[in-house]
Amino acid sequence: MIQGTSSGAGKSLLTLALCRILTNLGYDVVPFKSQNMSLNSAPGIEGGEISRAQYLQALACNKKPSVEFNPILLKPEGNMRSQVVFMGKAIGAVSAREYMLSTKEGLFKKAMQVLNELISTHDVVVIEGAGSPVEINLRNYDIANMRVARHVNAKVILVTDIDRGGSFASIVGTMELLSEEEKELVMGFIFNKFRGDKSLLRPGFEYLERRYEKRVLGVIPYLNHRIPEEDSLTEFPKVKGDIHIQIIKLPHISNFTDFEPLHWANGIDYVTKAEEIKGDLIIVPGSKNTVEDLFWMRKNGIEEAILETYKEGSFIVGICGGFQMLGEEIIDRVESKRGRVKGIGILPAKTVFSTVKRTNYLKAELLWGQLRSMEVEGYEIRMGRSTSERPFSIIHKINGEPAFEYDGAIGERAFGTYLHGVFHNLKFTEKFLNFLRVEKDLEPLSLKKWSLEKEIERFSNVVRENLDIDYILSELGL
Repeated sequence: MIQGTSSGAGKSLLTLALCRILTNLGYDVVPFKSQNMSLNSAPGIEGGEISRAQYLQALACNKKPSVEFNPILLKPEGNMRSQVVFMGKAIGAVSAREYMLSTKEGLFKKAMQVLNELISTHDVVVIEGAGSPVEINLRNYDIANMRVARHVNAKVILVTDIDRGGSFASIVGTMELLSEEEKELVMGFIFNKFRGDKSLLRPGFEYLERRYEKRVLGVIPYLNHRIPEEDSLTEFPKVKGDIHIQIIKLPHISNFTDFEPLHWANGIDYVTKAEEIKGDLIIVPGSKNTVEDLFWMRKNGIEEAILETYKEGSFIVGICGGFQMLGEEIIDRVESKRGRVKGIGILPAKTVFSTVKRTNYLKAELLWGQLRSMEVEGYEIRMGRSTSERPFSIIHKINGEPAFEYDGAIGERAFGTYLHGVFHNLKFTEKFLNFLRVEKDLEPLSLKKWSLEKEIERFSNVVRENLDIDYILSELGL
């Protein structure tokens, strides 16, 4: 099990790396996280949704992502409430207090049954913890850290982010707050995101080994990579590239990993104020609470600013909830329960919210402009059903099965789609950006082919080179 001295220590990516390292050694490996809080979700093979982190870890294991790898997913909705997703399916929305005091205990027991089954059917389960295992106010309600480790007698690796500073103090503080039983489960420590001369850390290592009789298992260098990070501590960039791409940072923004290729290729600028909006390309992203975020934009003058910049020639794009907002009308008696709501009106589309969420992998053929007939793929996680006389694409496959459905809508200088991940189709992104670059008399760009699989392998190889994997294997009895 990978636990951290804090949120953002690097648990998700080190879990991913260990999954790939052990898989490459020939073991049958799966990831597991009992509970994750995230607005970046992805479909599991069963059709339900799981955290993006466990989705990526499954790929590192060469496994199809399953809801078993992340039984409990919490999706914050605002007002101290979260939608609770169990085994891929939404089972309601609760307050933090209600969840803490009543809901989570029953879900934990069921999640441990899932974990027991995974352990019995695979060589190795690599478990990811959440936040810190020793938060004093939360320890009695823990269902993601040491309680899980104790349940299965897991070997725990404690990870700290040395780039933030205070990493030795963080390890000591964590170890001192653990019970004696919990300390016994700790195999050793990893210092993550290090820049500099490792030999300078030796006195600290010796102190930890002397005090706790635990060894430092590795010092992982600070790595630039293109693997999506956990979203809780994401920093939203403000980069004005050759094409000024602005993304509205909605209060309930979701699946913002959609825009990583645009950041790599050009730079993106997240905005929250009406006076900031003046980009060549304005994107309204996905939202966990579409209608409430539409009203937020309306109240803060952002809707009016989008319409003004649209009239002046900006190109407008909406993804999922953003597509719904840009349409003519939303009828929502499910999520916000506000009924019939006027949309921004840039796209010729109408949306009705359903009680049934769609979570699928999609392959589609574009119907838009110069990119007509291009094939793209992505995924959908939505409760809305939209219709338009000018669709953006035709869905030809759903979860690998033949299909025929229309998706999205096309406006004059705008389009919207339910296809999360459309910009990860680099051929599409290259042609779309070059369409905008030609309008500004800029030279066309060529996007280097990027592979998530190759990035996982590259990252994991660096981790292995800096990790005492032989000791870890011996401790696991492998």
